[in-house]
Amino acid sequence: HTTYSDGQLIPIELIRRAQATGYKAIALTDHGDRANYLTILEEIKRACESANRFWDIRALWGIELTHNPPEEIGKMAEESRAKGAQIIVVHGETIIEPVPEGTNLAAVQSDVDILAHPGLIDEQTVRIAAERSVHLEITAKAGHNLTNGHVAALAKKYKAPLVLDTDTHRPSQLISRDQARKILRGAGLSDTDIEKVFENSYRLVKRFFPDF
Repeated sequence: HTTYSDGQLIPIELIRRAQATGYKAIALTDHGDRANYLTILEEIKRACESANRFWDIRALWGIELTHNPPEEIGKMAEESRAKGAQIIVVHGETIIEPVPEGTNLAAVQSDVDILAHPGLIDEQTVRIAAERSVHLEITAKAGHNLTNGHVAALAKKYKAPLVLDTDTHRPSQLISRDQARKILRGAGLSDTDIEKVFENSYRLVKRFFPDF
């Protein structure tokens, strides 16, 4: 996240710091609602295009639809995709925030890539995520990570795809690959599971950068 929502850095500086930390790819997905999400997409795209042109990092541009009425999520996802969004995330029903009930289900029924920090997601919603190939998030962010084990267990049970996200709001939250492995291991995943998680992220990037 950048200064276009609740992050500390402007988009191009966050991309540059990620590159300096050793990242090969990053997705910028600022929090968006009906008031700002199309504007955010347009602005973030400019920074990503600049970075992709001049630097050895792949920057994807997108949105995290956040605290919106579940009834609007499907339409907002459609409009985001029509705007050209490369990554669409929905802020899930984390247990530490008052996200509207029904958000998780609306997300997995919509054209989104990732359901972030889905909290105590129920089994039927995980089944739908698996059927529709919506990725469920294992998160590195404190607080949101309290339900990582629950999410990982149900994702394994129903074969829903997982990704690990940093949910970076400041540079110190950009983590190493080794730290990512530890977080995934702490969620109860095996070495084989962990490699699948990394491969899921690679595939999301390769949709737009086939040579990645």
